[in-house]
Amino acid sequence: MTVTLTKHTSGGAGTNSARPTRLLRFLLLGFLGLLALTLAALASVVFGSRTTSLGDVFAVLFGDPDPYIETVVESRYPRTALGILAGIGLAVGGTLMQGITRNPLADPGLLGINAGASAGVVTATAFLGASGRAGAVWWALPGALIAGLLVYAVGSAGASAGLVRLVLAGAVVSAVLGAYIQAVTLSKPLVFDTTRVWVVGSLGGRNFEVFRSVLPFAIIGLVLAAVVAAGLNTLALGDESARALGANPTLTRAGGLLAATLLCAAATAAVGPIAFVGLAVPHIVRALVGIDFRLQLAFSALVGPTLLLCADVIGRLALRPQELPVGVVTALVGAPVLLLVVRRMRGNA
Repeated sequence: MTVTLTKHTSGGAGTNSARPTRLLRFLLLGFLGLLALTLAALASVVFGSRTTSLGDVFAVLFGDPDPYIETVVESRYPRTALGILAGIGLAVGGTLMQGITRNPLADPGLLGINAGASAGVVTATAFLGASGRAGAVWWALPGALIAGLLVYAVGSAGASAGLVRLVLAGAVVSAVLGAYIQAVTLSKPLVFDTTRVWVVGSLGGRNFEVFRSVLPFAIIGLVLAAVVAAGLNTLALGDESARALGANPTLTRAGGLLAATLLCAAATAAVGPIAFVGLAVPHIVRALVGIDFRLQLAFSALVGPTLLLCADVIGRLALRPQELPVGVVTALVGAPVLLLVVRRMRGNA
């Protein structure tokens, strides 16, 4: 009896001592994540196709700057804010998708969100006379939401509803909308010229009106993500185990899908379809903080915008004084990540 008590006390002491160490590690990672995001945002304001310096930025903020430099620096504020919002939306949305589907290759495109947003913009431009990047958000957002909800409705209907059917529904809806987009843009060259910059994904050319338009949807999506975070941990154990623990898998999955749809729709409507952020960030975060979805979602909100802002800065400097759209940069960086993930999956198979 004495030996048993001694072992139990020793094990409890080890567990209690491990908790502060784990907490300190996550606090350190959080601090480093905030620092990286701050530096990325600062770099987004400083660097661009026109030469400015850190001193110019401080002069704009606190001093008496040159009017030209002031105009250049202030023009970068909206794209930095949109980069943060879009990065959070895509990264958190991708983490939710991978958790809900238990598929490490899932990303926002799985729900047809990118295709739906593009179809909305193309339809408005071709048939409703819409023009301008700021106005595109009002057509991209409902297009993305309708596509996401349609995929969920088709994938969850009937007795054979399940994750595989959801993925297949997303593939079908994306393929149909992709064919529709190509048909319209090829038959109407003016539509192609108007939408080609938006479709490739870019942070440039937007203003704070676009940011304010999508912000409420992003906030609602983040709140829903926080609500379902704990449920995703139980969902990873399987539906039967989740029910045994008192969770509702159907409600958790529906709330997570709605949150992912809102977040990714807001991001795509604001800056256009941007690939691989929602795919790559969850893998990076999972390697840092483990399998707890509450931590994954929180750290995705730091890593996602940091990655997107860094990609945008690279795009601005790579072909200076021209700019490479951020969607192209993330595709170039994300393709090797996808190959590594697929190779790792084959190795674990």
